[in-house]
Order: sequence, then structure tokens, then C-alpha cells
Amino acid sequence: MMRFLLGGLFALVFSSLAVAQPVNTGHLTAELVSAAQGIAPGQTIHVALRQKIQPGWHTYWRNPGDSGEATKIAWTLPAGWTASGFTWPAPHRLPLGPLTNYGYKNEVLLPVALTAPASAQPGSTVSLQAKADFLVCADICIPESAALNLSLPVTDGPALADPKWGAVVAKTLAEAPKPTGLTAAFEAQGQAVKLAVTGAVLKGADMADAYFFPFSGTAIDHAKPQAIERGPEGLTLSIVAGYDFQSPTPPKDLAGVLVVADKAYEVTATSAPLPAAAAGLGPPPAKLAAPAGAANLGLASAAFFALLGGLILNLMPCVFPVLAMKAASLAGHGGEQAEARRQGLAFGAGVLVTFLGLAAILIALRAAGSAVGWGFQLQDPPVVATLALLMLLVGLNLSGVFEIGTSLQGVGTGLASRGGLAGSFFTGVLAVVVAAPCTAPFMGPALGWALTQPPVAALVVFLALAIGFALPFVAVAFVPGLLSRLPRPGPWMDVFKKALAFPMYAAVAWLVWVLTVQVGPDAVPRILGAAVLLALAAWIAGAAQRQHAIGGRHVGLAAAATLVGAVAVVGGALWPAYAIADAAQSSGEAKLDDEAYTPERLAALQAEGRPVLVNYTAAWCVSCQVNDRTALSTKAVSEALARNNAVYLKADWTKRDAVIAAELARFGRAGVPLYLVYGAKGGEPAILPSLLTEGVVVKALDAAGRTS
Repeated sequence: MMRFLLGGLFALVFSSLAVAQPVNTGHLTAELVSAAQGIAPGQTIHVALRQKIQPGWHTYWRNPGDSGEATKIAWTLPAGWTASGFTWPAPHRLPLGPLTNYGYKNEVLLPVALTAPASAQPGSTVSLQAKADFLVCADICIPESAALNLSLPVTDGPALADPKWGAVVAKTLAEAPKPTGLTAAFEAQGQAVKLAVTGAVLKGADMADAYFFPFSGTAIDHAKPQAIERGPEGLTLSIVAGYDFQSPTPPKDLAGVLVVADKAYEVTATSAPLPAAAAGLGPPPAKLAAPAGAANLGLASAAFFALLGGLILNLMPCVFPVLAMKAASLAGHGGEQAEARRQGLAFGAGVLVTFLGLAAILIALRAAGSAVGWGFQLQDPPVVATLALLMLLVGLNLSGVFEIGTSLQGVGTGLASRGGLAGSFFTGVLAVVVAAPCTAPFMGPALGWALTQPPVAALVVFLALAIGFALPFVAVAFVPGLLSRLPRPGPWMDVFKKALAFPMYAAVAWLVWVLTVQVGPDAVPRILGAAVLLALAAWIAGAAQRQHAIGGRHVGLAAAATLVGAVAVVGGALWPAYAIADAAQSSGEAKLDDEAYTPERLAALQAEGRPVLVNYTAAWCVSCQVNDRTALSTKAVSEALARNNAVYLKADWTKRDAVIAAELARFGRAGVPLYLVYGAKGGEPAILPSLLTEGVVVKALDAAGRTS
């Protein structure tokens, strides 16, 4: 009898409560929760999709911003039952490099209004089922989904609030953006949109961090700051216009959420003259300044800086071996201006096509949410390995092991052939590939600006960079006076050609070192084994060419060379894929005592009142390594650090790091190197030149120390 009574009591209690089962999708836990213990026939209650998100990850608002995808839910309900769309809480800004997204971290509840039909039977239990889809992102994005269910008892009268979730859901609904009698108007003024909002709730409000989140993903440029102008009864925001305002039929309404002083209001602005009551008092005293170092450029100035950077890029050490090859090629024409022009144009075409191709890939990756920058391809070990094997192949060709497009007996005489133009085009491609690790003066701000702009503007800047890079050698080919100064063809060319092989072998050694930094010493036997196979393939190909030159059969040898080369590339570079090791990065042979950079460590040092030198670097960045050897790892810099009680932090970007990518973007840069010196009293850092000297570093450290 007692067992029967206890069982009945147990059933009575749990039949009167909402029951749901949480689902772990991988990077969040999702469940359906109810604000009430049950639901009466004809009643409307709120249930919510709860997301408990792993630290460091986030999901998205209804408008995800520059990238991402909003959370979705599809209900399976009994006949007559209905569910509304989400009531979206106000989102947070989620900056990622030059992008800004909108979403949620840690925990969020998305309430839904659930209505029971009048025919629902009291005493029964309804089972609600739904499929929720999430895009969960950190430095990568992973689509996840959950099949959810919620069981609710149908009660005779209105159900009581759920003791666990009732107050939580009610608070979420109370704080959610909603219309509150605000009046809003907007005007499109060139590239800007002026949004004016007035109303009683804005009088005297703290407007230091007011921000407008539009419902449309293409209404504004989400990453650009929104300047605030106060008025006696409201505010006016100056917002950079998005694609909606560039169309032939710009919008007549602008709807979204205005967040002011941590309170969120839903507003719908109409295209109308702006009210004077929304401006006139100036910006709020606590208006946030634009991030230090952000490139304040326009398209014309960014393109000009990119052109200058491209010209200077020709002087970078990573480009010299390939450009020396091109110089030897031009010298081989012996004053034949027409052929030299064709060769110069082919080289320029290779440069332009490769630069724009890399730019398109880079823009697409960043639009997809990847935190990548200039030189991004060298952050992937398979790409580094493949490039090392390609450099080896070029070196073996220069050494005469095999030939591309010419016979062994015709070195220098085959330059006028059709294959010579293809060779010049490939030389331009190779020059851009090996230039990727370098950042010349003026390049950093120009590329940093470009990657915050629409794709067309970004491609214009990259085109200017490509033109600057190709211009010197195209000019040599088209200016007879310069061409005539090149040495005449002769036996020296074969010697010079073979000598140029050794810088290529040095590039191979450098890339192998980059691999060891990225994935550890296990990379060495794999890449060297692939190199041996590739060298064997090149030797077999050369033997096939020699047989062909004397009339022998060579098809079998050429096939064997191709097979061995394929095995070399696949075995050494692509299979198995190099795993990014979790071990700490090597800091090379730097003589300075350095610490690994983290934003937390930098903040702690500034709190201690110590000057800080931050070096944003990468093993694949040749300019970074030259600066390290010649300007940083010196006795004078070491003494300056000690003299000023300064700390040296290294932000190593050899492998992809979203934190470092975001910091580079904050200072208007798309790649490394970047050198910052923070003073003892904090504030914005001094930005040092991309090409360092010992004196510049010492002077900056002493200036930082004098602020203490």
C-alpha cells in the first residue's frame, strides 16, 4: 500500500512539471525550457531555446553581421498548437580581425511564445519537438544541430511559473529590445547614413557607447565605428553605409536595435529630415577613440601606398633570387627590344594574375570568418612543404639537372621561343609566391585598410601593389636605354644561371626550418625524403631530355620522372597532412630574453608600470628574421631593455592565431612584421617602422622609459 501511494505521489509531482532533456552538440549544450509548469487550453506561455556555450565560442544574432549564420529552430507540434519566432535578446559585438559580427557568448535564452488550442485536454501531457541548428564559432566555425523535446502537462487553469526557469525567461523578455515610443529618422549623406533618434528614455542617458544593430545584414558597414552626436532629447549616429544604400533603390526604412547605456530599444527609422533635438550638444565626454594605428586612409591614398610598397618589395631579400633570374633572362636578349617587351609583359602578367588570385582567396577567407592576413598561405604546413619542393625543383633546373622548355645545348638560344614567354609568366608567379613572406614599408597600412573594405576596393589596392612590384622589370624591358646597359649574352650566362641555383637551395633550407617551427622535428625526414625523390625525378627527366637530344627514346623515362615527382609531392607535402603541434614556438636564435605575447600578459605588465616591446613576427617572414638579426638581437637593444626595466614580448604568427590576427587588424595591418613600444604609463603604443635599425629600437625604448 505504501509503495502504491509513493508511486502515485511521484507521478503526480512529475506530471505537473515541464520535462526536457539537454543535448550536447559539441561546443554548446542546448535544451528547451519553459517559463511555466504547464499550459492551459487556449493559453499562451513562453518557452525558450537555451544555449550554454563553451568558453571562447559564440553563436549568432538574427543579423550575424559580416559573417556567420543565425540560430534556427523548426518545430514539430501537435495539431492546433502554434509557436512564434524568437524574441531576440540584444546582441554583443564580436570583432574578428577586420570583421565585426553580432551574437552571444556563454549563455543565451531565445524565448518563443507557445499557444495551446482551446481543444487541448486537461490532464494530458503534450510533447513538443524541435530541431535547432547553430553555427558555433571561435577561430573556426562549426555547424551543429540538436533534436530537442519538451513535455508539458495540460492544466485545468493557468499554470504557475516554473521555479527554475520562470524568472529567468521573464527577465530575458523584460530586457529584450522592444518599441518604447522612440522617434527615428535617417538621411543618406554620401557614404554615410545619419540616424537620429529622440525620445524621453534618451534624455540624460549615458551615450558613450551607443550602437545601432540593424536587422539587415547589408545596411551598414558593421566594422566601422559609429560616431555619436548628443542632443537635448536624443542622439545622432554617423554610420558608414552598406550595400543597401549603394543600390539604385535605397531603403526607405531602417530597422534595428539601438543599445544605449546597456538598455536596448527596437527602432524603425524612416527616410526623413533629421530632428534638431537629436544633435547639438556634441559628442559624449566618454566617446571611445578609434583604435590606435588604424589606417585612416581613402582608396586613392591606400592605392598610392600600395604602389610604393610594391616598388620597395623588389628590394626585399626574399625576392632577390627570382628577380636575379629575370634579370639574366632579359640580358639574354642582347638588345632585342621586341622580344624583351614580350618577356616583360609576360612577367608582368604573371605578377598581376598571381597577386589578384591571392587577394581574391584572402578576401574570400576573411569574408568566411577566417582570421588570416598577408602571407596566410605560409601558415599551412602543407603549403610550406610544397613550396620548398618547388624551390628545390627550380634550383635543380638552374643547376642543369633538367631543362624546362629548352634543350641542354640551347641555353640562351631558346629564350625567343614560345616556351620563353611561358617561362617569364611563371617567373612572375614565382616572384609573387616568394614575396608573400615580406612586408615592405607602406604595404602594411595599405593592406590593413584594404581588408576592411568591400571586395572591389580591396582588389584595387592589391592591383596597385602588383603594378608597383612588376613595374621595374617591365620598365627595363620597355626602355631601350636601360635594356642596352644589360650585359651581352655569352658563356657567362650559363655560369650565372648555375650560381643562381644556390639562393634557391638556401630558400629550401629556410622553408624546411619554417616547417620545424610549425610542426616540430618530425617534419625533417618527411620533407627531405620527398626532396630526394623529387631530385631523382628531375635527374630522370634530364636523362630523358638528353636521350631526346641524341635521338633516343625517352617516353618511359619521362613517365618514370612524372611518377616519382608525384610520389615526392604527395608523400612529402600532402600525405599525411602535417598536424599543427601544440608545443610552444621556438624563438629562434634571438639573444634577447623574450616572453610569449598574450593580451593578458601585456595588460599585467602595463599595470606594473613597465615599458613593453611587442614584436609581431613569424618564422616565414623574411623581413622579420632580418630585423631580428640586425636590429633586435643586439647588445645595445638588450642594454636598453634592462636600462628601462622593459619587457620584450614576441607575438609569433608562424601558425594561425586569431588573437594575433585581431591585434594586427586593430593597428591597421594585414600581416607581419609589426613592432610596438608601450610606455610605462600606458596609453597607445609607438609604432616602429617595418624596416628596423638598432638606433630606432633603442630610441623608442628610452622614450618609453622616460614616461615612467
